[in-house]
Amino acid sequence: MTNTMKAARWYAAKDIRVESTEIPEPKTGQVKIAVHFAGICGSDLHEYVHGPQLIPVDQPYPLNGHQGTTTLGHEFSGVIDAIGEGIHHLKVGDRVVVEPIFKNFDSPFIANGAYNLSEPLGFVGLSSNGGFAPYVVVEDYMVHKIPDSMSFEKGALVEPAAVAVYAVLQSGLKIGETVLVSGAGPIGLLCVQAALAAGATTVIVTDIADKRLEKAKAIGATHIINAKEEGIPQKIKSITELGVDVFLDCAGVQASYTTGIDSLKNGGTAVLVALFGNPVTTDALDQVLREITIKGIIAYRNIFPQVIALIDSGRMPVEKLVTRKISLDNIVSEGFEALVNDPTEVKILIDIQKN
Repeated sequence: MTNTMKAARWYAAKDIRVESTEIPEPKTGQVKIAVHFAGICGSDLHEYVHGPQLIPVDQPYPLNGHQGTTTLGHEFSGVIDAIGEGIHHLKVGDRVVVEPIFKNFDSPFIANGAYNLSEPLGFVGLSSNGGFAPYVVVEDYMVHKIPDSMSFEKGALVEPAAVAVYAVLQSGLKIGETVLVSGAGPIGLLCVQAALAAGATTVIVTDIADKRLEKAKAIGATHIINAKEEGIPQKIKSITELGVDVFLDCAGVQASYTTGIDSLKNGGTAVLVALFGNPVTTDALDQVLREITIKGIIAYRNIFPQVIALIDSGRMPVEKLVTRKISLDNIVSEGFEALVNDPTEVKILIDIQKN
């Protein structure tokens, strides 16, 4: 019985190595999962291209002491392989997904349920070793069971789908309202699906890549506009009369932000979903005079069971976003590099069990 496994480990920007590492074992309050499918996230890409951003390199992550070289992967599904002491609500063999946020139980935000606001913010696969490996150990509170009717592929999309569903809920979107989504990457496309599931009638999507806009149209966007075009707010107002009720910024650049705010109707709400790479300038007087709400969100909270149900019921057909499945050995060339260089790629899943 070997105690090593292959894992995709981050060393530095543009330096991810698939190499042998120790198989982890669960301590008290922890669960060991045999990973089936894992997805590559935008934040994984950021670590690959520009990192370290969330990976603790200079000092250890305070909640677990993790530092430096890190097995990536925080969107994954699998089967419980072993359980640490003190866990009674889960058992070996359970089919599960992981909600990868670390909770700091000393934080006042835990008591009121807003655990995504507890500090220090941390995620499995960034602040600890993650799911780009056959086995991963996580805290018991992160684990959610999935129904037998849900495939492991769909399970691997629960985490990014939760970001989108949380964004739509936080926007206050009501049935029959109109939405602008900027950025047709995985999160933007999931926001389209979440907005439609919530009852939006008009969903407009902007992006600079026509192939991604075609994908948005294919999954139900009612209108698509190339973000390079001039006069986008006017075009959006010709579609919606007064402007959109809700703007979801999944692009996170000055142009998307400004265009989106200008496309909102008076009294509308903007939700900033993207991890903005740079500061943006904003017209605060305009925000005052038009009573615009601008809201940031981080990840999600108290929502995984609903997201699992949305996907399992078919209300969010997340499997339509998967553009390829690859093996762990090829994660850099066919995964990270493909996502960096090919705008037609949306969600790439790693079939961890496949050699």
